Amino acid sequence: MGELRDRLLVLERKVGDFAKVVSIEAKRVQIARLESRMGEADFWNDQQRAQVQVGELKALKVIVDPYTALQQTVKDAVELCEMAESESDQGSLADLQQEALRIAADYDRLELSLALSGKYDRANVFMTIHPGAGGTESCDWAEILYRMYINHCQKAGFQIELLDMLPGEGAGLKSCTVKISGPNAYGMLKSEMGTHRLVRISPFDSSARRHTSFTAVEITPELADVEEVKLDDKELRIDTYRASGAGGQHVNKTDSAVRVTHIPTGAFVACQNERSQVQNKATAMKMLAAKLQQMKDAERLDELSDMRGDRGTIAWGHQIRSYVMMPYQMVKDLRTGHETSQIQNVLDGDLQPFVDAYLRWQLAGRPDRKAAARDD
Repeated sequence: MGELRDRLLVLERKVGDFAKVVSIEAKRVQIARLESRMGEADFWNDQQRAQVQVGELKALKVIVDPYTALQQTVKDAVELCEMAESESDQGSLADLQQEALRIAADYDRLELSLALSGKYDRANVFMTIHPGAGGTESCDWAEILYRMYINHCQKAGFQIELLDMLPGEGAGLKSCTVKISGPNAYGMLKSEMGTHRLVRISPFDSSARRHTSFTAVEITPELADVEEVKLDDKELRIDTYRASGAGGQHVNKTDSAVRVTHIPTGAFVACQNERSQVQNKATAMKMLAAKLQQMKDAERLDELSDMRGDRGTIAWGHQIRSYVMMPYQMVKDLRTGHETSQIQNVLDGDLQPFVDAYLRWQLAGRPDRKAAARDD
């Protein structure tokens, strides 16, 4: 019987530790301040600022409200357990066994919400896929990844908009850029940024030899207001070209597609989704500003820990995950260690276990979590 009480006390301590990690009391003060501000008569006079503050309030409550409910639940469970044990109430103790499982599951969800409280996590994202060296083999791998992410995003309820796609010469894709919109889109997809490695028997090799292919995936948050990045026209090279793929006769007959390169960094973006060159350029400039902002943030090592500390996560050539189809079947994330032999399920879009594992791994590396542990 004492085992159940001990388990509940451990959960109570975890919930208390969580409060330290996320500064619950400070967040409650912020909530009270924002709610007071929203009650003022002139709050909606500045619509843009009001919307930002409403978003801040929602983001705070997403963490504080579940914490408050869970704190009370675990406190009540501990008290009930002590009473049930003193009275040898076996029926209540059996119910509390199930309650302990529910509390543990609620705590896991609360912990994941902390991993989704980063600077950009609520933002929509631009996902760009670039095959590495290897010709048709790598281009085909890029298209496989593209389908995997489309399936995953559809299952997650995200909206998907294809901005740019350049088909490979023999098969697959030379590059593509997709805008993905939805709650916590960046937070749920930041785990995918890096280089993905595929090992398989090549369908393009008549000798049926095993090939290794690499494809890089970039995940860039869509920023509503990029204040720190100033785009100097002298540092930009703007190329226009004829759009390819679906889009109607107008798209295919005019040089409406736009590619913008930031010469000092080599960063580039492309867009061909819009109906006019002007619209494509505007979208491309927004994407480039967001990418440069992300690069700036990555250079600040103190802030980089919130995006999960590795400079390589936003650089080409940093292998994050291996997909092996031969001589055995396995998908393994090289950062978190999470793996599965169900490779076809993963390629069909079953990525959530990898996303969750990444979020927990990211959370374990947060400086504030480590500081809380030291305080104990």
